[in-house]
Amino acid sequence: MRYLWHMKFRSELDVKPLSAPIRYPQSILLAGSCFTEHIGERLNTYRLPVLQNPHGIMFNPISLCDMLLACVEERRYTASDLFSYGGLWSSWAFHGRFSSPDPLLALQAMNEAQREASAFLRRADWLVLTLGSAWVYELRGGVAAAGPQGSSARGGAVTGAPALGGFAPGQAVANCHKAPADWFIHRLLSVEEVLSALDQILHRLFLVRPGLRVLFTISPVRHLREGMVENNRSKAVLIQAVHHLVGKFDRLDYFPAYELVIDDLRDYRFYAEDLVHPNYQATQYVWEKFAASCMDADARALMQALDPLLAARRHKPFNPTGEEHRRFLARMGAEAAALQAKYPFLDLSADIAYFTA
Repeated sequence: MRYLWHMKFRSELDVKPLSAPIRYPQSILLAGSCFTEHIGERLNTYRLPVLQNPHGIMFNPISLCDMLLACVEERRYTASDLFSYGGLWSSWAFHGRFSSPDPLLALQAMNEAQREASAFLRRADWLVLTLGSAWVYELRGGVAAAGPQGSSARGGAVTGAPALGGFAPGQAVANCHKAPADWFIHRLLSVEEVLSALDQILHRLFLVRPGLRVLFTISPVRHLREGMVENNRSKAVLIQAVHHLVGKFDRLDYFPAYELVIDDLRDYRFYAEDLVHPNYQATQYVWEKFAASCMDADARALMQALDPLLAARRHKPFNPTGEEHRRFLARMGAEAAALQAKYPFLDLSADIAYFTA
């Protein structure tokens, strides 16, 4: 006997296309959790004008809003914004990749990144914000002066009071820089706090860049160090706040990266060994859904045309000096030049140089 039904082992999420999708050569500023960089790297690979995480990876929405406000106001950082801990000079507003044993080098890197981000924001067409966690680490009150290792004289709220580095007590930090846990108050933001912070920065952004469109995502990375229940509470806060805003502004959109991994794939085999970060298969699946729903048809066609070029850049020749490889390079150089001529807004100069060197 033949049955006319078949078993389904998963519910595939049908992602609705954006009403105004991303197209070439629009500029895209991406900021947020480490998952932001999975999308950003792929957009960059396809030669879209991209700037990602100018202050480094950030997880909580308060620090993201602080970073964007600094870009809007074209802020410049000074020595008073730094603190010393563990032999490094750092800022509570920046990721640890900006830290340095030399405070002048740290400031130089921070201000260069800030200048680039401020300029990029003023011509950006898209802002992609990936929120990771509603848990924040807020600096405790205490003596602001920091010694070589970041501890202060006795006094203040805690023994070994935190180096404030230009931050006010109670302000959420973007990165803890492995400082002692008793330097911080750890708490879950409310939906109202997230809404207020995002709402205020959106108004400021639209004044600086009236045509800006914003695409929100929630990171599928699981913050299990907070606890499984606590991670779900955090994601719920972010989801509620973001969907409220998307319903309020017509230039805001939502891409369901979180739901694609958690509800569509829904399997630990799509996570890395730490059971926290999505693996290559998962991020590739999310990227394919992103391209299909967030990029316009012409952009997808151009990306497909670029695929042979990108594959050629990854090619490892058996004999780099052989005649066959030289012919391969010449052919790919000609194809890159033809693509550059057909799409003058693309910058394929590095690819052409690679194949013709």
